[in-house]
Parts: sequence; structure tokens; C-alpha cells
Amino acid sequence: MLTEDELSKLINYGLEKGADFIDIRIEDYVEISITIRDYIVDEVSSTIMTGAGIRVLYNGGLGFASTNNLSWDNMVKTLESALKIAKLLSSKTNVKLTILPARHDIVQSKLEEDPRSVSPEQKINDLLKLSKEVLSRNEAIKTITTRYKDITGRTIYVSSEDRFIEQHYNYTWLYSWVTGRENDVVASARTELGTRKGYVIFNKYPQEEIADTLVKRVLNQLKAVTPKGGLYPAILAPEVVGVFAHEAFGHLAEADLTVSGSILADKLGKKIVSELVTIVDDPTIPDAYGTFKYDDEGVETRPVKIVEDGVLKELMVDRKFSAMLNMKPTGNARAEDYNVPPLIRMRTTYIAPRDMSLEELLEDIKYGYYLVSFRGGQANLDGTFQVGIQEAYEIVNGEIGRPVRNMSISGNTIDTLKYVSGVGKDFQYFYGRCGKGQTAYVSDGGPHIRVDKILIGGAK
Repeated sequence: MLTEDELSKLINYGLEKGADFIDIRIEDYVEISITIRDYIVDEVSSTIMTGAGIRVLYNGGLGFASTNNLSWDNMVKTLESALKIAKLLSSKTNVKLTILPARHDIVQSKLEEDPRSVSPEQKINDLLKLSKEVLSRNEAIKTITTRYKDITGRTIYVSSEDRFIEQHYNYTWLYSWVTGRENDVVASARTELGTRKGYVIFNKYPQEEIADTLVKRVLNQLKAVTPKGGLYPAILAPEVVGVFAHEAFGHLAEADLTVSGSILADKLGKKIVSELVTIVDDPTIPDAYGTFKYDDEGVETRPVKIVEDGVLKELMVDRKFSAMLNMKPTGNARAEDYNVPPLIRMRTTYIAPRDMSLEELLEDIKYGYYLVSFRGGQANLDGTFQVGIQEAYEIVNGEIGRPVRNMSISGNTIDTLKYVSGVGKDFQYFYGRCGKGQTAYVSDGGPHIRVDKILIGGAK
């Protein structure tokens, strides 16, 4: 790998060739993946990735090239390829980037146990223990599939602004899917868990607790009633609030999608939802997937208060859209790895808590639903969304009642958030992965919230 002096020399070479701006992002990491189905080890893989992505801005054209060969000669060729692409694009685009002052920094990750020091055998045995805990709980539980992944490494960012940022990181991820059957009824449930502290996943989430959650969800589904279809009041628990904040609303406020036609395109400075709603994209929450000091453009991250008291205040931007929209950089540029240029991505997105207890949120609902956990969903730039719910309950006269299965919610994001009439004082955040052409590890969450009406999918 090139030294800092050699990287500076490479950047100077590009500037002498006429480049207006250059940045280089070097990444090296180790990724371990394990999949277990019941008691069978289905996959164990180890991947070592090392390479660099180089961007060059030339007369309004922004070129990108990548390589997994970090020798001097090959890095020069990669920079020249990026410059050639930038020159080709310069007659077709007029890209500007926000330029930042010089900075040198090294950010270490705070690992309690480095996953690279833990043997694959130990990880497999810990995952098999989870299978045993789940499958031994109840004869109605039939199968469990668990996927585990840890990624540990670092990025080095250098730019023609004399920025040198070295940042170490870890993502440890655990996904489990359980199915059950009782007579002719089949049900399933999932959990997605994570940490940034290394191989402490089963300290943070003991196998017994994961099994309790999964088995409870499946058994509830097996005996649950079908929801009534139509508009009803609902309490959204933190996990559902999180996916709503990220999936249904957050993507609309990523500036590249906003200017491409999202429903928020002309709403900055306007009240768009209930004054009880404040939505934040935050890079500072301890142990969240979206927490880091610098993004993949070497920009120092900061919280973005997207919505404050119902008013759309700010969008998430990268350097390009910061310059285009004359907005202060937010540090939202993220790349899946060195092979691809960074995109505007969320970090940890949530609805901010307020002051109500769950009991206070429930007490005025004569009949509605309590939505605890989601199964998946989709949202569109016009603001429409649909989310599957895997754990839900009836609410009758302010009390949580029977479990409900095969539920979904849908509607328009802005309209739904206008009906928020209560926001809890609790707060939780969760872990997941977001796809936007590239995969990014993200967190989301919030408090319990009450929505006076939301469209429930179910029996009429």
C-alpha cells in the first residue's frame, strides 16, 4: 500500500495533468459469512478485500475508476482512467463539489472483542446453540435459518484539499428466520440484530433471549386472528416507527432522490406533517450502524434534523448536492466498498421522542391496532408505501388484546404523518441493511407513536 507521501505525490501528479479535484479512498477489510439451516452448516466463507477508488473532477466532469492493485504504477493508471472519464464527461455535465479545509485524523473503532481473533468453530458453535434454543422450545417450531456476518477493516481517504482521514470500523450482523406449523396454519418470524463493538453479539443478545422473541412471534401468529381491513387508529412501536422513518420517509429526503422527483421536492421550509413529528438522521448514537465520524467523501458527519416540529428543514446531501443546493455538508456519502463511488445514504434515522407514556397513547383508542414488528416493505418517490407487519395486536378500549396475523399497512407517507396525535418518551433503535444500488448498513428507530388513522390490510 502506498504511504501518505506517495498518495500526496499521486494527487499532485493528477493536478499537474489538469484535474481540478482528486480524492482517493483506499479500503481493506476481512468479511466472514456463515449460514446455518437448523443444525446444518450451509455456508462458511472468508473474504479479504483490498483496493482503491479514485475520483477526478475535471472542468465539470466527475470520473471514477477503481483497482485492487495498490502498486504505484497501477494507481497511476487508475487515476489516469478516472481523469480520462472526467474529460469525456466534461462536455456533458457541470458537476461542482463542496471543497473543505485540510484535515488529518485517525479514528479507531472501539472493539470489545475483535471478530478476527475468534475462530470460525466458535462462531459456528454459538450459531448452533441459537438453533437448539429455538427448535427445542415448542413442537410447532419447524425450522430456523440464521445468517451471520462480520466485517472488520479500515478506510483511508486522501484528497487534493490535503485531507487525510484513516477510519477503522466493524459491523457484526445476525439475521434469523423461523417458521412454524400447527394443523393447516403456517407462520414465520424474523429478527435482525447488530453491533459495532465486534464479536459481542451473543453478549448483547443471548441466544435464549433471541429464541424467546422468535418463538413468541411464531406461536402468536399461529393462534392469531385476521385483521379487519380499513382505516383504523394504531400505535406504532419503535421498530415499525424506525422502518417508517427510514423507508417511507427518509429516502424522500436524500437530495439525489429529492431532486429526481420525490414528493418533498418543493417542500423545504414548509409544514408538511404533524407538529409532533421531528425526524433526524444521526451519526452520533453509540453502537448504531450509522455512527461514524467521517463519511466516504472525507466529510465530518453531523446530525441532520430533516423535519422539525412538522416543518421540512433540511435534506441529506453529499459534496455534489451540497454545492448544487448551496447546503452545508451533512456527511451522508457512503459507498458499499472501494469498487463504487459513494452515494447519498442514511445513517441512523428516527422520529424523535416526546413526552407520552404507552398507556397515555393507548387510552383513547376504542378499537385499533398495536404494530410491534415489521416483515418488509417498499416505498415510492410519490410518497406511497406498503409495509408488512409480522407482530401486531388488537387494541380494544385502550387495552392490548388478541394477536393479529397477515397484516400490512399502506398509504401516503406525508398524509399518514399528518395524523400523528401522540409521541412517546421511550426510544429504541434497530439494525438493518439498505439497498440503493449498493448495500449500506443502517440503523433506525424511535419511540412509540399514535396515528389516528392508517390503512390496514386484512379481512373486510
